[in-house]
Amino acid sequence: MSFTADRLLLFGATGDLAQRMLLPSLCALCADNLLAPDLAIIGTARQEMDDQGYRNFVRAALEKFLPAERRGSMAGFLNRLHYQPLDANETDHFAALADKVGPQDDGLAIFLSTAPNLFEPTIAGLSAAGLTHGKVRIGLEKPLGTCLESSREINDAVASAFSEDRIFRIDHYLGKETVQNLLALRFANIMFEPLWNAAHIDHVQITVAETVGLEGRVGFYDGAGALRDMVQNHMLQLLALVAMEPPVSYNATAVRDEKVKVLRSLRKILPEETVTGQYTAGAIAGQAVPGYADELGKPSETETFVAIKAHLDNWRWKGVPFYLRTGKRLPARKTEIIIQFRPVPYSIFDARGATAQPNRLVIGIQPEENISLSLMAKVPGLDRGGIRLRPVPLDIDMPDAFAGPTKRIAYERLLLDLVEGDQTLFVRRDEVEAQWEWIDAVRASWADKGLAPKTYTAGSWGPTAAIALAERDGVTWHE
Repeated sequence: MSFTADRLLLFGATGDLAQRMLLPSLCALCADNLLAPDLAIIGTARQEMDDQGYRNFVRAALEKFLPAERRGSMAGFLNRLHYQPLDANETDHFAALADKVGPQDDGLAIFLSTAPNLFEPTIAGLSAAGLTHGKVRIGLEKPLGTCLESSREINDAVASAFSEDRIFRIDHYLGKETVQNLLALRFANIMFEPLWNAAHIDHVQITVAETVGLEGRVGFYDGAGALRDMVQNHMLQLLALVAMEPPVSYNATAVRDEKVKVLRSLRKILPEETVTGQYTAGAIAGQAVPGYADELGKPSETETFVAIKAHLDNWRWKGVPFYLRTGKRLPARKTEIIIQFRPVPYSIFDARGATAQPNRLVIGIQPEENISLSLMAKVPGLDRGGIRLRPVPLDIDMPDAFAGPTKRIAYERLLLDLVEGDQTLFVRRDEVEAQWEWIDAVRASWADKGLAPKTYTAGSWGPTAAIALAERDGVTWHE
């Protein structure tokens, strides 16, 4: 359904996500005149306050989390804000919320960030109050369940009130510029796509490393673990973008059709193709940090690190391993994709004592957005002692390459797309379920073998078994 909403309803409007990401994103869009002048923003949460109290609350959040140069005229943004207290378990509270939202003739966009157990009562309350009919669409923030079965229950509840073309499942990684640039890199450059296959690529590495520990997410994280928190959504979406076939066009249906084909081609993982870990006390950037069990306050079998050797059983990627690695309390915060090309089939320089190393493409996603391609070049000289070759990086620093445009928060694009109705960067139901089906199989294999997380010291790159997982194939993790 094509329409641009003139109402945006934010659930969880006083929570951490709203303060750090959603409200700063909306304020920045407003400062750049990218929000329609008549767009009203209604926040709702359990906390009791009136409109002015919420505006004061939001002002404090913006002063803390949004740089001053991106705020513009903050008063103009704050005047868009309204607030209605709500207990999602009380269906009769939704009538007052509907009154606060007002007429929806020009369209309503809902951003729903809530605990999985509140999805069904929230959808029921919205439906009872008439907030699901007509020109209404909904954005769903993860987690969308804890397994395939619970995900289907949530999706069924949402589908009872919203058609698929009005459901926007959010993975904020898809809003990052460098992630979107994966498609431009592959499909707008003739030198890459002919080589983007098993004949020319040896392996792919995807790393999502965090230096933080639980950071206030104790209740959620111990029930999820690294596999469900990071691999099920962010990492599998990155893998799908790297591995997908060229879509027929750049639109929501075509792009998502190709991604789901990749997810369905994931081979079932064997227990020896995974390593799990849990951090113990150590040091990050010279500062002592406690172990996971110490932060949690009790022993736990939850994994804070996962390394996986995955395979895609399709024509393009047959025989190419995809090494996935994510963890908390690792030495550096970074998200990157490594495309390791195969060696040249025959090196004319071997007889002269020079070794040609395979080319490598490094796509940095965070904290810095950059693309680096290593090429072999001859070291200058008269070569009396033999020819010398050395890898030379061709670096593209995205902020430097595009000095004019402002570096944006990923949620800016996603919230704007939600309001305007573009589903390209959102996840379809069949994608989510294909991801959960594979993740559930991984967890089942752990349970069958009784695998428990191996310990690793905070500040290291995970258990030594993760190094062995790659090195037994002659592969070294990029660090």
